Amino acid sequence: MSVQGAVVPDGRGRVRREISIQRLLEWAFADECAQIDFEDAGTLAQGYGHVGNAYRMAQRGVLGCRIDGGGVSYPDPDADLVASAVATLPEGCGGRRMAVWIAELSRARMVPDVYLGGPRCIPVGWHQKRFEGRKATTEHVCWMSEIGPRKVKRFESRVCPVTYHPSLGMIAAARRDYLQWWSALLELRVNLGNYAGLSRWAVNEEMPVQQPWKAASAKKC
Repeated sequence: MSVQGAVVPDGRGRVRREISIQRLLEWAFADECAQIDFEDAGTLAQGYGHVGNAYRMAQRGVLGCRIDGGGVSYPDPDADLVASAVATLPEGCGGRRMAVWIAELSRARMVPDVYLGGPRCIPVGWHQKRFEGRKATTEHVCWMSEIGPRKVKRFESRVCPVTYHPSLGMIAAARRDYLQWWSALLELRVNLGNYAGLSRWAVNEEMPVQQPWKAASAKKC
């Protein structure tokens, strides 16, 4: 997936590319495999001006040595900055729980599910028949009679219990979570957009749809 946008030169002589906050998060966590470290010195600092891996690399340069082993490559310094910004989300935006959720969604390049299809009517239970395959479970209601020309025919009346999934409560909770996720991305967009430390990217004002369920309803009308 391409994340590159328009080229934006800045006053420091750097050439950066515009990128949305959602694409920036996906680049950091999915492409660069950045990790959230809540105990990292960079995430414990106020604001977003210091990062973990870049700081550790600088400290090793001061020591004049490096740690042997493994051939592990560090994420891009910009990706590490983004991870630190996510890790320091304020509690009003969901705090650490939201930080972990944002990282997981970004790695999968997904957004929170808001059940755009609405509730679906489904059988309460299923059973497998040998020759007929999977069938919905039914329940006995009563016996009914039909008077014929020669005899009375009896037949059983059965119903299929159904339920609606997801429930209205589940849909409401999912959409509240989506709005909190959206607000957290807005917080990150503002802070990373105002912060001049990113060397490769310039965060633009593009955001995911704030209420996708309303957009879906408008298309049906």
